[in-house]
Amino acid sequence: MLSSLKIVLVETSHPGNIGGVARAMKNMQVSQLRLVNPKVFPSAEATARASGADDVLAHAQNYPTLQEAIADCQLVIGASARSRTVSWPEISPRQAAQTCLEQPAQTPIALVFGRENSGLKNHELDLCHYLLKIPCNPDYSSLNLAAAVQVVCYELFVTAHEKQQNAALKEQSPLATAQQMESFYQHLQQTMADIGFLQPEKTQSLMRKLRKIYNRTLLDSKELDLLRGILRFAQNHNQK
Repeated sequence: MLSSLKIVLVETSHPGNIGGVARAMKNMQVSQLRLVNPKVFPSAEATARASGADDVLAHAQNYPTLQEAIADCQLVIGASARSRTVSWPEISPRQAAQTCLEQPAQTPIALVFGRENSGLKNHELDLCHYLLKIPCNPDYSSLNLAAAVQVVCYELFVTAHEKQQNAALKEQSPLATAQQMESFYQHLQQTMADIGFLQPEKTQSLMRKLRKIYNRTLLDSKELDLLRGILRFAQNHNQK
């Protein structure tokens, strides 16, 4: 998802902000930068502020209009700090990250950021599917452009990597089935009885508590095998 994400900056006034955005993007493994009619670019100031993210600047694409910059995108999210009289569907950076990850792989997605002093205009937000607002101090809600991009890209980066890690874990070992869990609970109850841990009058309430503990963890089959191995060891040790 990160590889198909495009950061679009509309009429950026200060070239240093473009460099700051490039640096924020590279921190979070986002590489596609699109510029709509920037006041000054290329610029030595942008390169200096990029602090090593020169490759992001080198591959940045310039467009005369926002329509052209997002023409190939299937999901467009516009960021704005200003309250609007016109209503658009609003999402937070975290919700935006989830929405992006729900799209099929390699879906072209644009995150659009407006001018430093005035943000996006209403007719530009009309081109967006969602209005993204970053929660912050209501008495001082204006974020620096690079900081705003950093916040959004961070949420995307974290969410994307969590999804990858979860997918890798599921591939390594499937979750235990209901039948496997029931067999484990029977084994657990028998083991506790064998080692003299259970009190007959409290068996039902204790097992219910233990079920809650283990059900919360969503054990996979390998983890369940490990626990049952421990139970077998305890039973064999008790017989000696």
